[in-house]
Amino acid sequence: MRRFPAAPATFPRMPHLDALVDLLRSRPAVVLSGAGCSTDSGIPDYGGLASRRRSATVQYRQFVGDPRVRARYWARSTVGWRRVADAAPNAAHSALAELEACGAVCGVITQNVDGLHQRAGSRRVVELHGSLARVRCLGCDAVVSRAGLQERLLAANPTLSGRWIPAAPDGDADLGDDLAAASSIPECETCRGMLKPDVVFFGECVAKTRLAEAWVVFDQGAALLVVGSSLAVYSGFRFVLRAVERGIPVVIVNLGPTRGDEHATLKVDEPVGAVLPTLSLGLAKPGAMSRSA
Repeated sequence: MRRFPAAPATFPRMPHLDALVDLLRSRPAVVLSGAGCSTDSGIPDYGGLASRRRSATVQYRQFVGDPRVRARYWARSTVGWRRVADAAPNAAHSALAELEACGAVCGVITQNVDGLHQRAGSRRVVELHGSLARVRCLGCDAVVSRAGLQERLLAANPTLSGRWIPAAPDGDADLGDDLAAASSIPECETCRGMLKPDVVFFGECVAKTRLAEAWVVFDQGAALLVVGSSLAVYSGFRFVLRAVERGIPVVIVNLGPTRGDEHATLKVDEPVGAVLPTLSLGLAKPGAMSRSA
């Protein structure tokens, strides 16, 4: 497992970091993480996307109802998968794993589908939106590995092999529609049913069992720490609303505005890759945050 340094030897001076450490020092936090946690690993988020890119996102009903949409999805995924598979955890992921190890974090509820929290060493992780590492048959419910399916996809679509295309969120790639439409669609080897990545598409609901698991983790936190999420989708924003309802402090670390800012006890408008390692060292060594950089 590749590990990253948790924090620099000296602390960059960032507004509110002393208050952040003070707030979380006596409260175990449950973490809600979003795409901004993985951007330093080379996986883009959805921020600032052009309208053309937003229109290319896959809706669940389109995927299951239109073979052209499935062909486009699997072609783009064939090109984009390697970036997710090869991505390494960054300093933010490692810091959260260290915060869990020292008891400052009781678990991570992640909206990400890249598996980087687990690879960094986080033990209690609920993948709210599923995982790109798995593919599920909608016919017989068989589950296969995405890495294994990649071999089949490349064998059936040799023109996609070796292509370099600009990366897009969630293992996607900005592949031209003409090439995507001509691509072969994979089928389940067991029942010839429709294969779908084991992730929640736009317009699809989070599985009840997964949401129940997330609430169990949430209930064990005395604070909610949101990292790298704009909270644009309700599946994540609901945890902020529940925290407010219960009077639990909400801390948001995100570069840029979020849907939950008005509910935040504390908002740190800085990159998570800079804040979380510093927070980890600050909680591990009380008083360290008062040192000058």
